Amino acid sequence: MSSSAFKKAFHSRAHKERSQPLARAHLGLLEKKKDYKLRAKDYNLKQKRLKALREKASMRNQDEFYFKMVNSKTKGGVHVEERNQHFDHDFLTLLKTQDQNYVNYQRSVNQKKLGKMESSLHFFEGDDEPAQAAGGDRDDAAPSTSSGSKSKATHTVFVDDEDDVKQFDAAEHFQTPEELLGRKFNRPTYKLLEEAEVQAPAQLSKAKMTKQREGVYREILSRTEREEQLRKLQLEQDLQKALMGKGARKKVGHDKRGLAIYKWRAERKK
Repeated sequence: MSSSAFKKAFHSRAHKERSQPLARAHLGLLEKKKDYKLRAKDYNLKQKRLKALREKASMRNQDEFYFKMVNSKTKGGVHVEERNQHFDHDFLTLLKTQDQNYVNYQRSVNQKKLGKMESSLHFFEGDDEPAQAAGGDRDDAAPSTSSGSKSKATHTVFVDDEDDVKQFDAAEHFQTPEELLGRKFNRPTYKLLEEAEVQAPAQLSKAKMTKQREGVYREILSRTEREEQLRKLQLEQDLQKALMGKGARKKVGHDKRGLAIYKWRAERKK
């Protein structure tokens, strides 16, 4: 048997590198030789670049001039170059128009969402006495009062005879669930409950309904503030686009939003 075959016949022990001791675990991973070589190579490369830059700076001609100096400067120790490309007036006006369209779109989306949430607030009002049926004419209806106490508000529906009173179904008459019959106003129907984005109060406990109502009010307040910010941004963009146009103008003050107010000089149209 050859020496190479003999070595392959026996399993050689795998070399394991030493890990970082527990006492030095806060220092991170233990650096190996391959890590040191990469770090040393990077360090030497940077030192060579710094040396070349120092030599170039020491041999620079103080009276040297080239045209790129006109469009470049240092700001805070950082070399900054000015952009030579200047856009024409029509292109900048187009960009302003696109910005205006985006702000208008975002504002319309926010207004629709705000309107839906405000219209759904009546789902969270309190309950009162349910509706009841009574015989007789509509003209005979009169509020009932008792001495020394204020009567509770009731909803009375007048029918023709006693049989209709016995067969009267308030839920079917108002097209609303029985749990919502006690509402004084804004009594939602089945169709309205299906289209509504919020959960009906009949399916919620009092605590959950209060929590959901507070969440709706917070979101309405947030969207109202967003509406004011978008409105201010829209006015700013309208002003910037107007200032890009022709005509002599003069700044006359500021409005309640803090935006500048300009007055253009009247020109006779030919």
